[in-house]
Amino acid sequence: MAQQPPTPAPEEQQINIELSEEVAEGEYANLAMIAHSSSEFVIDFIRLMPGLPKAKVKARVVITPEHAKRLLSALQDNLDRYERSFGPVKTQTEMTSFPMNFSGTMGEA
Repeated sequence: MAQQPPTPAPEEQQINIELSEEVAEGEYANLAMIAHSSSEFVIDFIRLMPGLPKAKVKARVVITPEHAKRLLSALQDNLDRYERSFGPVKTQTEMTSFPMNFSGTMGEA
C-alpha cells in the first residue's frame, strides 16, 4: 500500500494593511489616559505641553478587552527587547496628577 503525501498546511491568511501618508507621520503624545467598560477599553493619547493649561487628545483608540490584553503583551515584549538592546528605561518616581473629568474606571500610563 502506497503512502499518501502529507496534506499541505493551509496557507496563513495575509492581511493587507494600508497606511496613508498622513497617518504614517504619526502623532506625538506624552500622556495616555485609559478608561474601560465591560466591553471595551478607551485609550486617549494626549499631548501635554509644559506651561500650557490645556492638553489636547491627539488620538483615541477603542479596543476590546481581549485586544487590550494582546496590546499589553506586545508592549511588554517590545520593552523587554528594547531594554536588552539599549538598557533600562528610566522612569520618574514621582507621579504627576492630572485632573480629568472622565467617567468610569481610570488608569494612567
